[in-house]
Amino acid sequence: MAESMTSQPLAGWGKPDLDLTEAEWQSSSRGAGDVQIAFVEGFIAMRNSERPESPSLIFSPDEWHKFVLNARGGEFDLT
Repeated sequence: MAESMTSQPLAGWGKPDLDLTEAEWQSSSRGAGDVQIAFVEGFIAMRNSERPESPSLIFSPDEWHKFVLNARGGEFDLT
């Protein structure tokens, strides 16, 4: 599959148009998820590993910190 050249930012979201061409994508240590992250230019990019050509979500460090804390706290548990 083709790699995404850049993210596709949405107008008004205040996110940078990062070049993700050379991003080093990481999966979970268990390798069981479909999500990958990369640290690029001080931001965190997240993508679906099964569709890497799809746009990536871009988080500021503060947004990422809040997301991780809330995920660990069960806020996004859909079960």
